[in-house]
Amino acid sequence: MAPGNSWRTRALKLAEAATTPLVPGDFLDLFAPLRAGAELRGRVESVHPETADAATLVIRPGADWDGHVPGQYVRVGVDVDGVRCWRAYSLTHGPRADGRISITVKAVPDGHVSPYLVRHTRPGTLLHLEQAAGEFVLPTTGPRKLLFITAGSGITPVIGMLRNLYPATDNGVLRLTRSAAYDVTVLHVAPSEPDSIFLDDLRRLEAAGAIRLVARYDDQHGILDLDHLDALVPDLGERTTFACGPGGLLDAITSHHEERGLPLFTEQFRVATVVTGEGGPVSFEKTGTTVECDGARPILEQAEEAGVLMPSGCRMGICYTCVLPLREGAVRDLRTGELTTAIAGETNTDGVVIQTCINAAAGPCRIGH
Repeated sequence: MAPGNSWRTRALKLAEAATTPLVPGDFLDLFAPLRAGAELRGRVESVHPETADAATLVIRPGADWDGHVPGQYVRVGVDVDGVRCWRAYSLTHGPRADGRISITVKAVPDGHVSPYLVRHTRPGTLLHLEQAAGEFVLPTTGPRKLLFITAGSGITPVIGMLRNLYPATDNGVLRLTRSAAYDVTVLHVAPSEPDSIFLDDLRRLEAAGAIRLVARYDDQHGILDLDHLDALVPDLGERTTFACGPGGLLDAITSHHEERGLPLFTEQFRVATVVTGEGGPVSFEKTGTTVECDGARPILEQAEEAGVLMPSGCRMGICYTCVLPLREGAVRDLRTGELTTAIAGETNTDGVVIQTCINAAAGPCRIGH
């Protein structure tokens, strides 16, 4: 952001603050959003394209960031069209000396958040963060002869582990004492070579003798056939497998390894979907009531008919006294036909606020009431 734009933005925020009831923390957020004690955020410092539809965001986290273990993920909150949405992304570096973190995002076709992050995020953007989580991390004891099977953006947690094991410098890849015990093969699957995220990094690691790389491209080799896995990895039976990718591939690998009695750890990059239609069951968390609603009438009206005590006012979408949080599912605005969706684990944990007097069920729904 240019200096002039930055000052103009702050001036506008100050002008808004002068006419809006704020608490002291709100004023501090204008100037020190990453301070200790504030809601955890991160400021995007740079954006680096990886492929035509993927980019790496380097982020300076707030002072209360607790750090991470390579392989873990962070939930990132971003406001899109006035709604705060949350998505989980693997951290693609080990702990860095400068304290920065990085995530690599692949734009999902018809996605709501990932295309925004890849194509519209600029340096200076503030993102909401949660602390790092996840158990898909390198073993520090026991067998360390490993096979990583990754597909598409499933490479992201693995590249974080590999970069931590074998850091790259201007003088080449470092072979550290902590990495000496590891023997790593990477089987990486991608639709095509140009679509292969971090391919240069993987090739650099192989050239340095740090890993053995087996790259498979669907357009050249066809869809990966696990019956050929022994030929691709002759010492498969001696390795512990870590697999990350789409659900279908992981299901197949799980069945394959269970039949063979081979050790396996998985991390699934699941593309969550909401089933939409005309009407559906609407469950109300606090009352434990479920009402079967049709798609032609407001949720408010049908819930009241079923005996659910609902907040309401004008019933025209004007007074906003009927608003409730949609935790999961989809509703349709009866005036415009616009869909509003909430995905458990991805949308804001408080839910997406909807007006029950003007929205109908567009599939199974769960409402915080």
